[in-house]
Amino acid sequence: MKDKIHPELKKAIVKCACGHTFETLSVREKISVEICSKCHPIFTGKQKLMDSAGRVEKFERKYGRRGTPKA
Repeated sequence: MKDKIHPELKKAIVKCACGHTFETLSVREKISVEICSKCHPIFTGKQKLMDSAGRVEKFERKYGRRGTPKA
């Protein structure tokens, strides 16, 4: 391996949107993430349901389309 071409690794603090923080090694000192292992549904076993009901109706109201398209 060549010398002096690799970035220097430092201790980095990773902060999640849920408030959980942990340390790792990175070339950056601070890292912000939206989701981590403490709040991700796969790791927690809890599924966060998104409200998708009403999106089609909202689209139809906005653009004035009703029913099925004509062929």
